[in-house]
Parts: sequence; structure tokens; C-alpha cells
Amino acid sequence: MQTRRETLKHSAVVAGLLATAGYPGFAMAAFNKAGFDAKTVQDATKAFGASSLAESKDVTITAPDIAENGAVVPMGASTALAGVKQLLILVEKNPSTLVAAFNVSDTVDANFSTRAKMGQSSDVYAVAIMADGKALWAKKEVKVTLGGCGG
Repeated sequence: MQTRRETLKHSAVVAGLLATAGYPGFAMAAFNKAGFDAKTVQDATKAFGASSLAESKDVTITAPDIAENGAVVPMGASTALAGVKQLLILVEKNPSTLVAAFNVSDTVDANFSTRAKMGQSSDVYAVAIMADGKALWAKKEVKVTLGGCGG
């Protein structure tokens, strides 16, 4: 019988092989050190090559209005726009603003969800970084009743 740890290890190996093979339907979280070190929404989007920010009804952020426990706040980002390079999820008042960054191509449905820690109530952003450098965003306020970042 395989343990959970072994299963996760094998899954990571398969994911890595699919990513390096260029499998067209595979979305992999992108690592961008400057993006994850950013302290503001603007700095995080600049780290991903965004030249301008604009609010858009074509980008959707999903998150609860009130998070009972800031240690596990479900959130998601999606868009049906063509020409999206990356889709970011950001929490404005977190020590590291960037929660997740996903590479997107025409073969990948730009619809992602994750869970994040939030230490306090904050605006949460979904940002679509377009191929032309524009950053289109949507935001939602999430109220946290019990902080998750050491609070």
C-alpha cells in the first residue's frame, strides 16, 4: 500500500515530466521570486511584466465575504479572455501579497482555485496578465474573524 507521501512524490514527478514535455493541457504554478517577494499589488504585477493596471468585469475573483478562519481561506480566479499569459491571486494586506501565479495558454482554461492564509481582513485580487503587458483585475473584500498568519 502506498503512503500519502509516496503518492504526492510520484505526482510531483509526473507533473514535472508533463511540464518539461510541454504537454499542452498542463497548467503549472509559476515561480517568480520578485513577484512572491512583492509587498504591494502594483509591485507583484510589475514583476510579471504588467505595464498598466485596469479593472475589468471579464476577470472574476471568488472568495467568502467572511472567513471564519484566516488559516484556510478558499479563493479562486478565472477569466474567459483570450491572450492571458498569467493569472495571479493576491491578498493586499498579507506580508507577501502574491498568493498564487498560474501560467496560462490558449489550451488551458483560466480557472483556478486555491486556499490561502490571511492574517487580517483585506482586499483579495484576481489579476490577468495579458500578452500585451496589460493587467486586468477584479477585487473583493474578505473579512477575517480569526487571523491565520500568526495572529
